[in-house]
Amino acid sequence: MIMISSEEVIKYLDEIIPNPRCELNYTKDYELLIATVLSAQSTDKRVNMVTKELFKYNLEEISKLDLKVIENIIKPVGTYQRKAEYIKKIASKLLTDYDGIVPNNREYLESLPGVGRKTTNVVLANIYDVPAIAVDTHVFRVAKRLGFAKDADDVLTVEKKLMRKFPKDKWSRLHHQLVLFGRYTCKSKNPDCENCPFKNKCKIK
Repeated sequence: MIMISSEEVIKYLDEIIPNPRCELNYTKDYELLIATVLSAQSTDKRVNMVTKELFKYNLEEISKLDLKVIENIIKPVGTYQRKAEYIKKIASKLLTDYDGIVPNNREYLESLPGVGRKTTNVVLANIYDVPAIAVDTHVFRVAKRLGFAKDADDVLTVEKKLMRKFPKDKWSRLHHQLVLFGRYTCKSKNPDCENCPFKNKCKIK
């Protein structure tokens, strides 16, 4: 397979996705955190549908909502019972520990229920402009197809390899671009290979 360079990827993604942004809807820092937790094994479209209702409540109100109320709101996103518990606990801890503010503190964020490295990367990159590459299912797939990671690599290995291959000041932008590229072009099923400049260098072929 012919190797694809990081420069090629940056150039092409800048052309087709010049203004990448997170597709989760939020207006407050804690809303992004909660929405990202909800997005695990779900789609941003579905998450936006349920957060439209959930975010009618502020953080303090969410912390006091009955679990069943939260469950009924977020049911379409899947694993809703577990996620309802996460949301309620996250709201309570943020209020107790940081007066409801999401801190620029990786260790703290990763200690919250339902919050892992990917979610923390999304939050820190979008709220605090911390250079980070959040490896979701799309980034995971695209990185392997383009030859930046091996098929056997786990999520953390893929993240580290992408961080080594691409300039640090490009990480956060690249994350969004890879997500959107994977969501709309390099799809898991029926990828649009004909309109992809990497079609002759990609592992799919």
